[in-house]
Amino acid sequence: MYRYDEFDHAFVHGRVEQFRDQVERRLSGELAEDAFKPLRLMNGVYLQLHAYMLRVAIPYGTLNSKQMRMLAHIARKYDRGYGHFTTRQNIQYNWPRLSDTPDILAELASVEMHALQTSGNCIRNVTADHFAGAAADEVADPRPYAEILRQWSSVHPEFSFLPRKFKIAVTGAAQDRAAIQVHDIGLHLKKNEKGEIGFAVYVGGGQGRTPMIAKKINDFLPEEDLLSYTTAIMRVYNLHGRRDNKYKARIKILVHETGAEELTRQVEAEFANLKNGELKLPDADIAAITSYFASPDLKQRPEGWESLARWKKADADFARWVDQNVQPHQNPDYGMVTISLKPIGGIPGDASDEQMDLVADIAEDYALDEIRISHEQNIILPHVALADLEPVYRALLGAGLATANAGLITDIIACPGLDYCALANARSIPLSQEISTRFGSAERQAEIGELKIKISGCINACGHHHVGHIGLLGVEKKGAELYQITLGGSGDENSSIGEIIGRGFEPEKVTDAVETIVDTYLGLRLSKEETFLEAYRRVGQQPFKEALYPAAAAAA
Repeated sequence: MYRYDEFDHAFVHGRVEQFRDQVERRLSGELAEDAFKPLRLMNGVYLQLHAYMLRVAIPYGTLNSKQMRMLAHIARKYDRGYGHFTTRQNIQYNWPRLSDTPDILAELASVEMHALQTSGNCIRNVTADHFAGAAADEVADPRPYAEILRQWSSVHPEFSFLPRKFKIAVTGAAQDRAAIQVHDIGLHLKKNEKGEIGFAVYVGGGQGRTPMIAKKINDFLPEEDLLSYTTAIMRVYNLHGRRDNKYKARIKILVHETGAEELTRQVEAEFANLKNGELKLPDADIAAITSYFASPDLKQRPEGWESLARWKKADADFARWVDQNVQPHQNPDYGMVTISLKPIGGIPGDASDEQMDLVADIAEDYALDEIRISHEQNIILPHVALADLEPVYRALLGAGLATANAGLITDIIACPGLDYCALANARSIPLSQEISTRFGSAERQAEIGELKIKISGCINACGHHHVGHIGLLGVEKKGAELYQITLGGSGDENSSIGEIIGRGFEPEKVTDAVETIVDTYLGLRLSKEETFLEAYRRVGQQPFKEALYPAAAAAA
């Protein structure tokens, strides 16, 4: 992973002390809240429903055991003993005191972490495939390019006050696990016929009030032009993006109103002026950053295959966990382990300080000190020898971290909702817990197969409900909570926005509605191999609509 140099250390520590002064002036009354708000947001401090919240960046989802232990320490010392991992590969603390936030940021800086640009109308934390550097289907590791973008965008004088927040995601594999097509800019690493690395560039994706799938504006951008082309996109957006209406300020609206063809023309014109300038990436600079992400020394462990087969035969629960939560690695003697933060009936994305400390210990002992956070609110150990899976599983099991549900119906994404967020209209957490409990049986989950439920407590879509196979959106109607259901969304390489199925459901009826949807799918699928999303795309919404609203169907 990337390691700070002298400039990085001085820069981050300087920002901490600057913010310390700003907090002291706010607490003394010298700074009014209106003046303090943009300052705290640029340092990741929100004012939520009940308390301040601090959002800490985990660039491209990568951290080590020392950093994970610091996150645990902060949860224990400054919060209520837990942290919440988010869909932007960040961690949020929901209960810090404002007076403590400079000390928290100073402690983070001691392990090369920060909260810069985790909020505000700037380029946010650049995210990447959580299996980067390990996945068997990877063309190239996207993290060096995410790091280049992070360095370039940090406190960028031209792009620190954009029309609206801006999100970039990078993937380097055939399967898109970074949801790049629902980002302001999505970058897909690929190789051309000569074996040269470049990017397919997508622009104008996003969720929220007006969900849109990004348009591909360049099929192969050479890696040396990454910053020049990204700057060209940002300049066109910064110049023409709406500043008069925050609901129409994202680049997706600019792409929609201008048209992808005209926007591409403007980007290419700006790029022509930048292409051979100082932003062109030298091979030596790319190599220097890439060297930080060199693959670890993976010793050959062929004995793992025989051990794994024996362990799976002896323990059905272990076998289920391996089959569901361990994915193929580039090295056949290793696997990529998903640590589910979705225990049955639990709160999606939450991890206690003890659990974070345990993950740090396991990473040191069995995973070459590498940890990832996924945008699906889980923790990843990207390099675990098959020969070590059994002791890893036993350690996780004792801490409530061995739920075998990665990618299944109980692996729910959910925002904090009305329990924490001042913007929310409805609760997300209790609903996710109820659905998880209803479908918690291992046998039932296996029967259903891959099915992604995503829940948002408001139209801002922090729970990614638009790209859920089943999406649930909490709205307020006549002072009461109501949940709108969408079906058929997806955030992978074949991204789609879910379709609204009909009128909303009261909180106490939502889980029954989900069960009706699931039962309808099980009744119409062609085989057990046909996933929910495949079946929905084959038959459309009508069978589900008829099942959910039988009275309306009969009247018709």
